[in-house]
Amino acid sequence: MALVITDETPPAGYERLVHVEDVESGLDAFICIHSTACGPAAGGCRMWNYASLDDARRDVLRLAEGMTCKNAIADLGLGGGKSVIIGNSRTDKSEALFRAFGRAVDSLGGLYYTAEDVGITPDDMAIVASETPYAVGLNSGAHASGDPSPFTAEGVFQCLRVGAEQVFGSADLTGKRVLVQGLGHVGMALAEKLHAAGAVLIVSDLNQNAVKRAQTDLGAEICSPEEVFSQQMDIFAPCALGGILTAETVARLTAKVVCGAANNQLATPDIAGHLRARGISYLPDYVVNGGGIISVAGEIHRRGENYRRERLAGIAERIRRILALSQSSGKTTTEVASDMVADILAQASSRRVLA
Repeated sequence: MALVITDETPPAGYERLVHVEDVESGLDAFICIHSTACGPAAGGCRMWNYASLDDARRDVLRLAEGMTCKNAIADLGLGGGKSVIIGNSRTDKSEALFRAFGRAVDSLGGLYYTAEDVGITPDDMAIVASETPYAVGLNSGAHASGDPSPFTAEGVFQCLRVGAEQVFGSADLTGKRVLVQGLGHVGMALAEKLHAAGAVLIVSDLNQNAVKRAQTDLGAEICSPEEVFSQQMDIFAPCALGGILTAETVARLTAKVVCGAANNQLATPDIAGHLRARGISYLPDYVVNGGGIISVAGEIHRRGENYRRERLAGIAERIRRILALSQSSGKTTTEVASDMVADILAQASSRRVLA
């Protein structure tokens, strides 16, 4: 049976939602394009064992919207999109599956660029790229950017230091208790940077091999996922999946700064107000974790290392500006960031109409 690509009716404000199936390879995926106002949509592909089709659909919609915000505020000339593959990334991968996914991406004719996200490696993306030129984050090629995780981790680390400076009066992390939730590629890279900076590490992950490595190599304390919000900490760095900050978890949170790589950390938008009311400085995730897409954007636009370096340095300054505006206006940091994105998208839409 051939690859089946079905256009679904996207929610208001979205441009396209595609369900992709390939029975032979076992591919079951969604590709979502939220906005192309600033340019072709770009966003990683996540492989996750979703409980249902509806769960996968909800996730790709949230993630695609987040990529619009992330790409716009980082001034990358890219719109927002995302894809998710339903499956276990440890047991369900195959060359046929990624080839089928590549053909699905290619069918969109350049409206969407894909790259690595949770559960996907550069080797996987290389297979996707054998079927389409719209797969990036590759290890080889004239403008290859490789795994975006180190860039994401560096951006988060620099923003975390800005947050510490604002709250504690110094960017020096020596002795600060930092809990890193999630030790995937980004979380582990961030933990290594924090350890080198003198922070006291607490880590949590379901992957016991990763936890043991952090304990052995980085001297990290370990807590179970259920104990995360009962820990004493100065800084919380969520680097796993989203939706972990709820009214209940925020009420228990002891950290004074939240800065992590996870997407969609707030379960609902009003949680930003809960954090502010408790005196917790929240650094908006789609600003903080933009390092990975900056790296990928360099590949898409065929630019050199300077392009990545300059834009990566801009992440921390952007967070500094957001924190200052939040303090002076009384708005939450998410409201300030959302206002910035809205202005950027409005200007981009106007230019597109006039063109």
